[in-house]
Parts: sequence; C-alpha cells; structure tokens
Amino acid sequence: MIQSLDYFCIKSNSALPKFLIIRFSSIGDIVLTTPVIRCLKKQVPDAELHFLTRSSFREVLSVNPYIDKLHLLNDSLSEVLPQLKKIKFDGIIDLHHNQRSWLVKRNLKAPSHSFYKLNIEKWLMVNFKINRLPDKHIVDRYLDSVSHLAVKNDGEGLDFFISPDALKINEPLPISHQEFIAFVIGAKHATKRLPVEKIIALCKQIDKPIVLLGGKEDAERANKIVDALGKKIYSACGKTNLHESAALLKYSTHVITHDTGLMHIAAALGKKIISVWGNTIPQFGMYPYFKDINGGTQSGMNSVVEVKNLRCRPCSKIGFEKCPKGHLNCLNKISDSEILERLAIK
Repeated sequence: MIQSLDYFCIKSNSALPKFLIIRFSSIGDIVLTTPVIRCLKKQVPDAELHFLTRSSFREVLSVNPYIDKLHLLNDSLSEVLPQLKKIKFDGIIDLHHNQRSWLVKRNLKAPSHSFYKLNIEKWLMVNFKINRLPDKHIVDRYLDSVSHLAVKNDGEGLDFFISPDALKINEPLPISHQEFIAFVIGAKHATKRLPVEKIIALCKQIDKPIVLLGGKEDAERANKIVDALGKKIYSACGKTNLHESAALLKYSTHVITHDTGLMHIAAALGKKIISVWGNTIPQFGMYPYFKDINGGTQSGMNSVVEVKNLRCRPCSKIGFEKCPKGHLNCLNKISDSEILERLAIK
C-alpha cells in the first residue's frame, strides 16, 4: 500500500505523506466525503490528513477524529493559501472540482485527483430527460478519487461525530417527546420543501409526537405547524446548532426528511429514513448512503417517496425558490398514505 504513494512523486522531507481534501460546501456534500476521509486515513499508513472547507461549515467536521488539520476559508483564497503552501502537500484530493478548487491546486502545485461531477449527464436529464446517469452513488465516485492509492470502500458508510455537549439536547424536551419522530422541514430551495399546509395535513395523521428540525430560516414555517397542531409538535427550528440537531436525529425513532444535509447526517447515524423528493431525483446519486451489510447496502433503511412520471421533473439538479411551472406538483402530489405506511414499518 505504501508503494502506491509513489504515484504522487513525493518530494516532502517529512516521513508522513500529507494529503489535502477539498470540499467547500455544503453540509450534505461534506458529510458524503467522510468515507474518503476515513478510508484514506486508515488505509494509507501514517497519512497526515488536511481538509479545506468554508468556515460556515466548520461544524460538520469539527470533531472528526480522522482529520489532522481543518483549514477554513472565509471570503478569499488569499487568506488561506499562504498557510497551505507552507505544508507542501504530497497529494490533493479535489472533491469539489470547481474554479476555486482549481485555483488551490494551481497554487499548491501538488499532484491532484478530482472526482467526475456528471455535469453533462445531469444537464441532459434536467433539460431533455435523457438518462445517461450511472447507477453509482456519489460516495463511490468520491472514492474513485483515491483508488490510485489502493484505498477501497470499507463499507462502513458515512460518519458524523456529535460533540458530547450536544448529546444533552434531549433534556429540555417535554416528557411527551421522549420517543418521537423527527421531521426535517428545511431545505435550501423551496422546490425541495413540502408546503406548510401539506406538512400540517400529514402530521395530523401521525400518531406519535413529532420534533421539527431546521434552521432559523425555517422557524416561521415551524411556528405555523405548531399553531395548527399544538403540543403534539415540538419545534427545534432555529433553536439548535448542527450537532444538537444531529443529536435529536439520533434520539428519534424515524426521520422524515427532504433532500437536504440533515438527511445525510441521519444516514450517518443509521436512522430509518423516509426521504421526500421534490424537483430533484435520487438518480443524481445523492440518496441516503448506509453501511454495507452482507455485501449490500442496508436494505429497508431508506424509503424514497416521490411523484414519478412527471414530465417536468427533474427541473433542476439543485432547486429553485419557486416552481418554474407554477404548480409544484412534485411536492403537492406526494402521497401522505405512502409516508404513513413507511412509518408503520418497525
């Protein structure tokens, strides 16, 4: 395995090979890089592992034990490049693959490998509904970027390490919510989020206490749900940091979630997930990723709920603040009964 490092033409005077992994954003995308972090650290002897991300996403990796040094980008690369140049990396693993990561590689002048983003394939699917997408999760495409180092998928799934203080977040919960379903109502784009009225109608039919999860931007929507349903709902939206939200996911029995970062954290924590898909599709390769058991990904852990055969779906590989067609049928036509059926599975 050490011989495979020759591929990087090591010039460092240090006995320890130094690697820089780049992924600037966002929460879910960074969580999806964690198998690369773990496998590289464990399978390349004495590797010193550095990770470059935006400072706003520091919490995602702040207590990850496989990272030796976390480098944080604020506004300008010029702030972080001098520090990175001093380290003299033996290799760069570019898991963002954009203009900014190209500039990092150009300045550091270390051998690099990037993952294939499928931009053309996604463009064909969004614009012409021509499916050239590979049946391959983005985690496995990320891992291809370190295959030249003889690094292989260990089958252990995603990682998310919760800070010890955050694990106490269940203490303020009402006694009625000691056993609950977590409902992640947030997502960056509106075309990924169920409308509030749809969430209220669904929650009315769920016979267990519910904890709503999301950011400060979701607090107003969460308050409408609480006003409509009362004590059955506890809103943590805007009240918890990322680690505290992860702890609430950990304590839940099931997780209902949109295609968003907390979905991937729930998968890292091994939770049963009902993933609700709006304008995006699982075929983009970013559905919940679990440990491999008996040679295959854990079956029954992720239940996909989506409206199939809509001519306008997917309308984007990311999302919009408003449905381009004006009807939002990808979410308005989601089946409540299908979600309720999946919740009934123990």
